[in-house]
Amino acid sequence: MTSPSVHAVLLVGLLGAACGNVDLDAGSDQPRGPLPVDQHDPLILNNDGARDNWQGEFAMTLASSGQIELAGIVVDASSIYPSLADNLAAWQAMANAARGSGMRGIPDPIASAGRPLERPASGDIDATTPNGSDGARLIVDTSARLAAAARQVVVATGGRLTDLADAYLLDHSVADRVVVVASSGQTDGQTISTGWPNGDLDPWATTIVVAKFRYVQVNAYYAQEDDIPRARVAQLPRNPFGAWMASKLGDILGLDEATDQNSVIASAMPTFSLDVLRASATDATPDAGQAPVITAGTPGRVWSVSRGDNAGATARFWQMLQDPSTFGP
Repeated sequence: MTSPSVHAVLLVGLLGAACGNVDLDAGSDQPRGPLPVDQHDPLILNNDGARDNWQGEFAMTLASSGQIELAGIVVDASSIYPSLADNLAAWQAMANAARGSGMRGIPDPIASAGRPLERPASGDIDATTPNGSDGARLIVDTSARLAAAARQVVVATGGRLTDLADAYLLDHSVADRVVVVASSGQTDGQTISTGWPNGDLDPWATTIVVAKFRYVQVNAYYAQEDDIPRARVAQLPRNPFGAWMASKLGDILGLDEATDQNSVIASAMPTFSLDVLRASATDATPDAGQAPVITAGTPGRVWSVSRGDNAGATARFWQMLQDPSTFGP
């Protein structure tokens, strides 16, 4: 179920992207790497809690380093983190700490209230009653504004997929502009389960997203506590962002499958994805109340990253955190 970390593999390639050794031609129509996205695609974050993983910190350091455009942050609630007010406050505290440290390109998060979607008795996706949530509207509006000047917009998720499915129900054309990169589910190398973790929080929304969007599921899990080990806390930047990160150490989940930051890493670092399974949404077999299970092997609109250069991504994270230009002009 869990892939081990790959130590020091492709680190040169990851660092090269930051140092100008890799061609980063933003005008190219073809993504670099095995996924349909790369660092040239504007990125929207979508998650619930802000303190159990490093998704936000990875995205903000990449944005401030000029590697990605962080186009929005959508915060919702879930059965795991049920207080929308608390979730939003934590994400806002992260954004404030980043801007207070001189970081650039950091948007304010928005709250998105919406219940898990209900599967209609007919099983017809288009008969689903939408929430019309603020997060769904941000995804629709932002992708319409930015996709004309880019290949597409990435929505990187670390929670339930309700806002994305809701966006489709509001405007079907959003699926042509957005690629979903989700830290969800798991794979055994033959089947791709889109359920636990995260995909099971709203199974019908997961079914809609897998069926209608280009869907990348990142299953290259690892021990995220190794990203910021306690032995290296003193090496964090001496500014509000470093203090914010240090304050989270006791809250970082020890579950290997809790690495929500992998949705951002896979989106923005083309050399991260070492092994990728291809599949077609038509091979999905969802049961009522369950997230789909997909058989790998038929290339289609589904990708699963089954192994990633986690050690190299962690090294890249530290390189950005220790680069003074991340925190100022």
